[in-house]
Amino acid sequence: MELFWILLFSSACPLTLGQGVYARANAQIVHSGAACNVKDDNISERIYTIKEGDTLVLQCIVKGHPRPQIRWTKTAGSASDKFQETSIYNETLRIEGILRVQGGRYYCKADNGVGVADIKSIRVDVQYLDTPVLTVHQTISDVRGSYYQEKTVFLRCTVNSNPPARFIWKRGNMRIEQSKDNGVDIYEPLYTQGETKVLKLKNLRPKDFADYTCQVSVRNVCSIEDKSVTFRLTNATTPPMIRLSVNDSVVVDPGQDVFLTCEITAGFPPPKVTWSRYPGPLPLSAQVRGQTLILRAVTPTDAGFYNCTAVNNVGNPARKNVNLIVRTMGNLTFQITPDSNKDSETIQMGRDLKLSCHADATPQDKVNYTWYKNGAPVFNSDSLILLRSDPDMAPGTSSLEIVDMKFRDLATYSCVANFPGSRVPELRVDVNISQNSVTPPVLSVPPGGQVVSVREGGNAELACLVVDGKPRPPILWSRVEKDVLMSAGKAVVETPDGRLRLKNVSRDMMGLYRCQTAPYNGLNIKRREAQIQLNVQYPPIVDPVFQDVRSRNYQMVTLRCLILRSNPPRLTDIRWFRNGDFIRMPMPDLKETPELKFKLEPASNGSYECRVSNSAGMSTCTFNVSAQPYNAEFYFDTPNPVRIQKGNNYSYNLQWTQKDPEATDRIIGYWVNVRKNKQSLLSKQIDLKGKEPEKGVLLSHTISDLRIPLSYEVRLAPITTYSTGDYISRIIQYSEPYTYPRPSDHVCGFEDDRICGFSQDRSDVFDWTRQNHLTQNPKRSANTGPETDRSGTKEGYYMYIEASRPRVQGDKARLLSPLFNVTSVRGPKGSGRVPYCVSFYYHMKGKHIGTLNVLLRVRSIASVDSVVWMKSGHQGPDWKKAFFDISPSGPFQIVFEGIRGPSFEGDIAIDDVSITIGKCKQGNTVATAGKTVLIGGSRSLPLASWLTAGLASVLLLLHR
Repeated sequence: MELFWILLFSSACPLTLGQGVYARANAQIVHSGAACNVKDDNISERIYTIKEGDTLVLQCIVKGHPRPQIRWTKTAGSASDKFQETSIYNETLRIEGILRVQGGRYYCKADNGVGVADIKSIRVDVQYLDTPVLTVHQTISDVRGSYYQEKTVFLRCTVNSNPPARFIWKRGNMRIEQSKDNGVDIYEPLYTQGETKVLKLKNLRPKDFADYTCQVSVRNVCSIEDKSVTFRLTNATTPPMIRLSVNDSVVVDPGQDVFLTCEITAGFPPPKVTWSRYPGPLPLSAQVRGQTLILRAVTPTDAGFYNCTAVNNVGNPARKNVNLIVRTMGNLTFQITPDSNKDSETIQMGRDLKLSCHADATPQDKVNYTWYKNGAPVFNSDSLILLRSDPDMAPGTSSLEIVDMKFRDLATYSCVANFPGSRVPELRVDVNISQNSVTPPVLSVPPGGQVVSVREGGNAELACLVVDGKPRPPILWSRVEKDVLMSAGKAVVETPDGRLRLKNVSRDMMGLYRCQTAPYNGLNIKRREAQIQLNVQYPPIVDPVFQDVRSRNYQMVTLRCLILRSNPPRLTDIRWFRNGDFIRMPMPDLKETPELKFKLEPASNGSYECRVSNSAGMSTCTFNVSAQPYNAEFYFDTPNPVRIQKGNNYSYNLQWTQKDPEATDRIIGYWVNVRKNKQSLLSKQIDLKGKEPEKGVLLSHTISDLRIPLSYEVRLAPITTYSTGDYISRIIQYSEPYTYPRPSDHVCGFEDDRICGFSQDRSDVFDWTRQNHLTQNPKRSANTGPETDRSGTKEGYYMYIEASRPRVQGDKARLLSPLFNVTSVRGPKGSGRVPYCVSFYYHMKGKHIGTLNVLLRVRSIASVDSVVWMKSGHQGPDWKKAFFDISPSGPFQIVFEGIRGPSFEGDIAIDDVSITIGKCKQGNTVATAGKTVLIGGSRSLPLASWLTAGLASVLLLLHR
């Protein structure tokens, strides 16, 4: 309730109509977060350098009206302009713990539908330095005619880094320099992955047996420290050698425990052994104990290649592979093949017949097949030929050929498949061969089943039945359309009974289906096949599904519902509804586009539906028909919307445009509502006084008596004679208003408690303090800070930072000047920028003094800070003067940034600040009269002065 009185009323003249049009989006990328460096590589690109693991924060600041929508995208390389599919729709792009693979070019796209979208980019360069890897390689070459050997050792140091690393080699603690040691070569090999430097030790000498260190550095870029690796070279240094406790292939039954041991037979330093698997990682149940890999109760999913690798960074790693095969067996099928030489499809006496048997198994070549005739084992004879692996069939298929078939060969034949000595259960299939038991299949589609119709979302059954033939094979289903898969994602689906059952049918499943007899579990003859058409029925597809229709009252409105597609195409019904009630009207022509015409009246506003039906269902076009005005569009680019008022209050110039003001009844005013913490503080109606909004023309309203520095939610809705539009909402925030130049001989001595319009930066760690000798803390730190102000009087004030606890080293305090506008005056002839002289006194006494920075903050689309003056460390016991020139490109602020030093004796103070138009003169004194930017007074300019200065700015801009 304490804020209720703040917003009881707005200013006496709250509304003005001004010039303002829709403007295309304009974007600018600014950064915050842990940037090491940001520089302009060329006109079109900026480079943002960041350390891997730090937080990337990029902001896309936009201008334009209506308010542009923002989209962030990224490409991996700087040459590609293609966007990735993943996007972030937010002003701020934030990546915690950025990885090196996330480097690349980032795009900010701002679009508001006016003109061409604006796209800005920045290249993010992620800096990193990995720990180097040092490997040792040896060569031994015989010298012809001698009995001695020359041994050469190569120490290879490899590292991944960005930027490229610098290498330093050391023997012990001494740096190795090629120019001072003839026994070494240092070079960079070709065709290596990563950055590599090789140290070659030629014809080893006793002193070469030592500790070698490879140190890599990126020269402390992004504060990345150097890294190093050390290797001890001895006369016992040898590469690793290993052997496995098992053969290259191990075949086991499911449920067995497997032990794989990788024994080290050579290598110094002692190699480290690791186990891996391909494909995929090690099973979750795998255990590694020393050099042994233990797999408990293996399953078929544990099969694969297991790799043992031994590494000691000498020579190449030693590797051994073992292929683990877990036995499986399933799906035993048979085939009956009549005499293929006679092109026969039936069993005939005196002709050959082949019976084949195949089991899907792992390992396929280890399957043993046994044939039986009427329960008795079959052996090779003149009339019965056994083929353990039939070359005419799929690999792993066993066949029994019956030569010149006789009546004695009519019998029941059995095929049994197993793994000898294995616990995997055997599989068996029986085939009865007689004159009546084997006949060709006959495939048939039930009457009316050639075309199956089903509603979208329903279930369907396609039937393709074997009505005759023995034995009856399964049916294989596929799509007739080329390269189109079945709904299960497979090319072929098997059904034992010939019925293909489809659930939740969609329109993309519509088409021709082929059914075929399988070549197995029956006669292996020419396939019988048929085709069935699946027809998926769906309700009409209409446009629009939803449309917002605005119109003036008492004008004709026409609603149309277009039928894009429909199956079946014939419509059965068209009906119109308003707010759920049926509209009685003559039966529409079902062959014409549904259309409704009527005169809009206040009572006929509402939701209209056109319900279009066919035999498959109904679809609806929905129209929200209203004379309600469109939303207002807040204008976010108002220059200097804040004005300072008495009593620590401020006013805000709210601006907006009206979307399509001619589309509905005349807008006579607006409701404005101001809220804080969802509690309404002000609600009033703005009267346009007979002036109608125009498209693209700004409307303004001043909201007064807002409390500095609070922010508020403002809601706005247009009003017509018959209705009120929807509210739109935005947050308004306090910001330092522009200060315009005027003649003054004042400097800011901080004598007024309003400190000349300076303000504390709310994003820093602590604040500057206003103080004089009389208000000093008697217990303050000695040997630091001034005794008086710059003029030497004890009553004079100054601003300072207190370095005592709880402050710690690196804490920052920022003091912001008022915001100065530079557009109301011109620079020297031939120059588009106005020079300014910044002058002030500083006091930096103490052995723990940190740093005083002066920054120039220029505002365009976003604020950009740059250091224009800096001083660090103890500067003596006296006040000292500083002055320098600036030429800002736009509205600017001067920022005094005090950084706390290593301890408490580090107070920093400033006094007598002035910012004058024109370059600094040699021997400049702060109290010189002339044109000085408003910084010494505490009063705000009256409204007339503001308007006069603003008009002058516009005229000067137009003149330019």
